[in-house]
Amino acid sequence: MSISAADSFGTLLKPHLPKLYRLAYRLTTNTADAEDLVQDVLVKLFSRHNELTSIRDLAPWLGRVLYNQFIDDVRRYGRQPLKLVNADRDVDEVTAQGADPESATAHANASAQLLKALEKLSEDHRAVLVLHDVEGYTIKEIEEITGISQGTLKSRLHRARQRLRDLLKKDGTFFTTASCTTMNGDHVDAL
Repeated sequence: MSISAADSFGTLLKPHLPKLYRLAYRLTTNTADAEDLVQDVLVKLFSRHNELTSIRDLAPWLGRVLYNQFIDDVRRYGRQPLKLVNADRDVDEVTAQGADPESATAHANASAQLLKALEKLSEDHRAVLVLHDVEGYTIKEIEEITGISQGTLKSRLHRARQRLRDLLKKDGTFFTTASCTTMNGDHVDAL
């Protein structure tokens, strides 16, 4: 490809790289594997640059390519547990932003309990929960990413939330009066 084609490839995909990396990081649970996964996807897509310009909604399509590459890698390198990790924040960072040490520690402990509970979910449930509730994809976009019907996705999401709720209740982390803010800014009851 010419330099201008490489530039247009970069221009086309640059806005999507942070979301792709976040998804890769949540699926692989470590920085090096996430970077490798995104790089593998970009290498595969580079030769198909002309096709990318004709895709109407690129973000879910890229998510699907990344998800499929992840699944292929898992199959290729053997079954490895999928772990979800906190979004690159630790107690020191929260404390530095003005939270008192007690609330920062409580937040870190609750996050650790949540991550532990997420690890206990099946890969299918964890994947749909991460894509929808953490990354903010719609059910329709997740259908495009995974190739799984919307009805099945809704069922898995409901069951994943119920299982997560049960796990968090069991260890005392879940509070029935909790609410949270979605990526859209809407306030909803947590789980």
